[in-house]
Amino acid sequence: MTAAANPLRGECALIVAGVSYVLRPSFENLVLAEAELGSLFALVERAAGGALTLTEMTALLWHCLPAEGRPERLAVGQAVLAMGLVGATAPVRAVLAQVLQGEA
Repeated sequence: MTAAANPLRGECALIVAGVSYVLRPSFENLVLAEAELGSLFALVERAAGGALTLTEMTALLWHCLPAEGRPERLAVGQAVLAMGLVGATAPVRAVLAQVLQGEA
């Protein structure tokens, strides 16, 4: 994607296989993530406690990618591994902050 992430809208970039995607935690994306992962509040609590799994991080990020041109989930998981868990925390934190704070 060529669009730049707008942090004021709760967006951030995620590099998957050398391509930059904008994570957009829209209502629809978050509903789909919640249907798979369970309560987003519980997800936030697990993240705060350091108990977020690699599967949960990957699923949350994948759901927040634009549906058109979205990479396969496996590629997102590989990107998370390439960043390392500490590096992957930044985009996860950005999405969860948007969930808690709403739009700026």
